[in-house]
Amino acid sequence: MNPFRKTLGLLLAGAVALATPAAFAAETYVNVLTGGTSGVYYPLGVALANVIGKQLPSVKTSVQATKASVENLNLLQAGRGELAFTLGDSLSDAWKGNADAGFKTPLDKLRGVAAIYPNYIQIVALADSGIKTLADLKGKRVSVGAPASGTELNARAIFKAAGLKYGDFSKTEYLPFGESVELMKNRQLDATLQSAGLGVSSLRDLAVSVAVVVVPIPADIIKKVNDPAYISAVIPAETYKGQTTDVETAAVPNFLVTREGVSDDIVYGMTKALWTHLPDLVAAHSAAKAINLQHALAGMPIPLHPGAARYYKEIGILK
Repeated sequence: MNPFRKTLGLLLAGAVALATPAAFAAETYVNVLTGGTSGVYYPLGVALANVIGKQLPSVKTSVQATKASVENLNLLQAGRGELAFTLGDSLSDAWKGNADAGFKTPLDKLRGVAAIYPNYIQIVALADSGIKTLADLKGKRVSVGAPASGTELNARAIFKAAGLKYGDFSKTEYLPFGESVELMKNRQLDATLQSAGLGVSSLRDLAVSVAVVVVPIPADIIKKVNDPAYISAVIPAETYKGQTTDVETAAVPNFLVTREGVSDDIVYGMTKALWTHLPDLVAAHSAAKAINLQHALAGMPIPLHPGAARYYKEIGILK
């Protein structure tokens, strides 16, 4: 071999060896797992990814649309995401390993970041469907959310507490929010149950397109669910077009979660980005108005990630 070429080859190999660790160190990714694009998780996830990018300039962020809670938690456990939105009851089921809820084994790698806003379980029916109460859903065409999603788990719990089963409906559809609304507009469905923040875009779109009614979920039904994650709440009048009065319903808290294996520094940065850029999230969706630092650790059903704990200790929320 030409001595010059041999020397050049050795120098190049050395340069690659020296550069590779630094190159890998710089390529840090945060994939935010959200939900359907017509829900609340997705726009908040986009806003959150943006502020994480501001807080951690060396991190490359991405946002993934998913079937929400159950899929998100399984993806996290598998190492296919760094931050995820989830409903509180799904998170508890994941930690325990509730197979009926979509978790074959306990998801022991999950770690908490923050409690955020509550999801309101919103049942909306066509005004001319004759549906005014939960009992009126019998014999009707109902969408209960994507299969085994957090919304669909909420549907199972509420309908069971009300003495209803899917077989009582003339047709049960397992569809995401946007598709459910399109079928209602086309008179192919009578009602949809959507678990989301107040003013979710799918239901706002439905209410301006056709006349609807918001079906109440009474407090006595919520008690029968027998799960502390379910609390009584109110959908304020005028949340949706044509809704002239407050409507009682159930709510379930949402959480942001990460996983074991994501570095303390990255999780610290993600947590700080959330709490120091809340106006960016509120601008993305009004549901974020309910995110409150004083409730950041309320009801957290899994261990807190050390990186998040470091931030909360720094600001005095955690002793």
